[in-house]
Amino acid sequence: MREKFLVFGSPRISEDEIEEVVSCLRSGWIGTGPRVAEFERRFAAYKDAEHAVAVNSCTAALHLSILAAGIKPGDEVITTPLTFCASVNAIIHAGATPVLADVDPRSMNIDPKSVKTKITSRTKAILPVHFAGRACDMDPLCALADEHGLTIIEDCAHAIETEYHGRKAGRFGDFGCFSFYVTKNIITGEGGLILARKPEHAARLKVLALHGMSSDAWNRFGDSGYKHYLVTEAGFKYNMMDLQASLGLRQLDKAEAYWLRREAIWARYMDALADLPLTLPAPVEANTRHAYHLYSVMVDETRTGISRDAFLTAMTGRKIGVGVHYLSIPEHPYYQERFGWSPQDYPHARDIGRQTVSLPLSAKLTDEDVDDVITAVREVLAKF
Repeated sequence: MREKFLVFGSPRISEDEIEEVVSCLRSGWIGTGPRVAEFERRFAAYKDAEHAVAVNSCTAALHLSILAAGIKPGDEVITTPLTFCASVNAIIHAGATPVLADVDPRSMNIDPKSVKTKITSRTKAILPVHFAGRACDMDPLCALADEHGLTIIEDCAHAIETEYHGRKAGRFGDFGCFSFYVTKNIITGEGGLILARKPEHAARLKVLALHGMSSDAWNRFGDSGYKHYLVTEAGFKYNMMDLQASLGLRQLDKAEAYWLRREAIWARYMDALADLPLTLPAPVEANTRHAYHLYSVMVDETRTGISRDAFLTAMTGRKIGVGVHYLSIPEHPYYQERFGWSPQDYPHARDIGRQTVSLPLSAKLTDEDVDDVITAVREVLAKF
């Protein structure tokens, strides 16, 4: 057994990232400033986009995108029941009504056929989530949006490197929202970013992200001289700091190298676990690129002899950190009470949520770490 606990999702941090953060601290400019602007420019270039707005979380990115899209109270936004609560909460915070469409049981992504059945006269947007780094089936989703005049707001929290049919995730709709949380493929500690198709959307997002002010601190206090600001609407405190962007800039340098490392780990798991009574992730679809953000297996007690939760406990007991991504949204009491949602109404998301276990998948993992994960999985299942 391992001596040290393997933390799930622990990021890979090297000396150059540490040096960049220290350099930021020594510069005297820690808040929103030139490093944030550089991070926006470089991430936009990485995604072949023109407009990028850095914020302090993907949750903020989703919230602001919904507002900038002009979605109002009474409007409906369709999203997936298999996601982190932030995807739904952002819709609620914007005053709109979330509507759930079940997922495809193999891809675990929102099913366009289910989306079609949920569209009403009140529907204004579709919010697909590229779960685990696998691209949603965007062609039929975009066709539905075009047919009904709907906005697409992509939740790309898992999908920094994801591509679908030659296009990059975050570029299909008017808004693409990204996360740089500490467990993500590129990190800023806490942080997010919005890719906006239209320049007027990008301009409004910048204002909304900083109290509704017409000028940020870098433009007010920078070396070009003080400038007054005007508050043009009631905005939010959602801005990213240079301290965060400094980490992200060096992480972005390594995005492809880290992706290749996770791809290799994914392939090792697929090979080493193939003979076990687990449901492994579906193969990567043709003409797509998977971001390899999560490697989730399904633990079905009728096949394995052990429940999912008992499996989690046993892996933790072997000092292997694991995750659950995710209990379906209708499992949570708040949403049951507010919207009357029941897990039984979304059976694919329900079943995945009750069986899923995410194994460690990080560029930080050594070959020995990966071997330890595989050994632990095999030992746990061998007891049943």
